Amino acid sequence: MYEPNVVGDWQECEEHAGLRVRVHRLEAAEPPRGRDDAAAGLTYFSVRVTVENRGARHYGIHLEDGQIDVRVGPDGEGAFIDWRNSQFIEGFDVYPLRRATAVVYAAAPEAALTHVDVQVQLRVDDEWADRRLWAGGIGAVEPTAAAAPAGTGQGSLAHQVSAFLRDQAEPGSA
Repeated sequence: MYEPNVVGDWQECEEHAGLRVRVHRLEAAEPPRGRDDAAAGLTYFSVRVTVENRGARHYGIHLEDGQIDVRVGPDGEGAFIDWRNSQFIEGFDVYPLRRATAVVYAAAPEAALTHVDVQVQLRVDDEWADRRLWAGGIGAVEPTAAAAPAGTGQGSLAHQVSAFLRDQAEPGSA
């Protein structure tokens, strides 16, 4: 079974030795050059995608519009991506022990931000890497949130994963 990465996890690119990718810093944030009129009534957030080279040679990295897809809510609806405010990686050589980061600004209904999925398909030296998925969320608004540590409430991703693993470990479950 394929399981998504959790926002903040590094994922190795098997196709390119030493190269790894991470989606991180998923947070509510206003865009630097002002809101897009098409995002009226939506809540803005940002997410960073970092590519790190731990290998022995440099790689030419492309991470542009269309290579990052952001979905929100339990039904996986597309978020509005503000291409004008986002910062991409366009033909950058990442040398050993160096990183390059793209910053994507997106907007969606506030209630949908508890479930955010980010899919990334990196292009390295004009070859497409496999698509990878990260799952996370922003600010679960639950009345019990003050009583429980962040990310451990009934509807949280951590709780759902724990429940799934517990069900799989029980004898007689299929």
